[in-house]
Amino acid sequence: MFYSALRPCPRGIMELAGFKLLWNPWRYEYIRKIDSSTKCVFCELPRHNDEDSLIIFRGKLSYVVMNAYPYNTGHLLIVPYRHVGDLSELTDEEYNEMCMLVRRSVRILKEAFNPDGFNIGINIGRAAGAGVPGHIHFHVVPRWVGDANFIAIIGSTKTLPMALHEGYHILKSKWKEK
Repeated sequence: MFYSALRPCPRGIMELAGFKLLWNPWRYEYIRKIDSSTKCVFCELPRHNDEDSLIIFRGKLSYVVMNAYPYNTGHLLIVPYRHVGDLSELTDEEYNEMCMLVRRSVRILKEAFNPDGFNIGINIGRAAGAGVPGHIHFHVVPRWVGDANFIAIIGSTKTLPMALHEGYHILKSKWKEK
């Protein structure tokens, strides 16, 4: 019954109850790989070298890493070393360090890429969109006017103007300067 309520729209977009549904299957590739038997990626990353893990900075209680599946160039994650799934489980010291790293990330991203704005947030739980629901992390996503242009909306394609490792080297060097 649900599928019969879907109506085709131009360019393969479907409509349900007046809402257009845009499919983004590249996210499923990421989500499909995560299940309860998989080791936590955020617990594993710090066990490897920074460049392979895309770690920009290691703090005392948390670290800054580039998102391997970014929404935009320079998309950073601030992650506690300790495996906790909810904001209320963080110690005050962990929370404070993470917030300071969010602020520092914004300063460095402004200097490195000159974005027009930022989306900063936390997704707690799978229902809220957390790709790794058991390990809380902050997202810092630089935004530019026009970054959600027609190619993303009509063509279901997100363009990123820079390779991950190129962005990594730029941000790592800027982080060392500060």
